[in-house]
Amino acid sequence: MKLTPNIEKNIKSSGLRKDFIANKLNVSVRQLRKYETGESLIPIDKAYVLARLLNKKVDDLYDFEGEDK
Repeated sequence: MKLTPNIEKNIKSSGLRKDFIANKLNVSVRQLRKYETGESLIPIDKAYVLARLLNKKVDDLYDFEGEDK
């Protein structure tokens, strides 16, 4: 199984500034970058906040590859 983050792409297309988003998530811009690169997985509560900010679904934040459903 593999999760590939789409967070950076979604942030870029939103037009929102990273410092604004990081502030709303109550994390540093550096931590937000870790979520974007997949170095850290975003906690589920912050994923819902981010998805709402970006006008996306939580499922849109990552691509999932692996076992069939």
